[in-house]
Amino acid sequence: MTPAALAALHAACFTTPRPWSAAEFASLLVLPGVFLLGDSRGFVLGRAAAGEAELLTLAVAPALRRQGLGRALLAAFEAAAQAEGAGVAYLEVAAANAPARALYAAAGWREAGRRRGYYQLPGSGTDDALVLARAFATP
Repeated sequence: MTPAALAALHAACFTTPRPWSAAEFASLLVLPGVFLLGDSRGFVLGRAAAGEAELLTLAVAPALRRQGLGRALLAAFEAAAQAEGAGVAYLEVAAANAPARALYAAAGWREAGRRRGYYQLPGSGTDDALVLARAFATP
C-alpha cells in the first residue's frame, strides 16, 4: 500500500488519536525495523528492535469490522515481531476505544501503564492512553 492509501484508510478509522498523514506514513516506512502487513481492507504497522516490538497502529476498514480481520492482523504482527526476535511487544490504545481494548485483551495483552490526558479529543477534553504489553513465549 502507498502512504496515501494508508493515510486514507487511517482517516476512515480514527478521530482519536488523530489520523496520520501520508507524509507521516512515508517517514515511518523507511525507518529500520519497521514492517507493514495487510492490504486495502486493513493493515498493521509495527517496528522491532533490541528484543522488543511496538505495534504502531492497526486499522480495519469500518465496513469490514467484526469479521476477524483485526484479530488476523494482530496475530500477523505478533508472528512478525517474534520472527524479528522480540520477546515482548507494546502498544498504545485510547482508553475509550472499547472494541480495540477487547481485541487486545482477548489476545493476551495486559495494561502496563497509563498516560493520563494524553489524547486531545475533537472539540474539547482528553482521553487517557493505555500502554499494553504482551510477552511472547521463548522458543
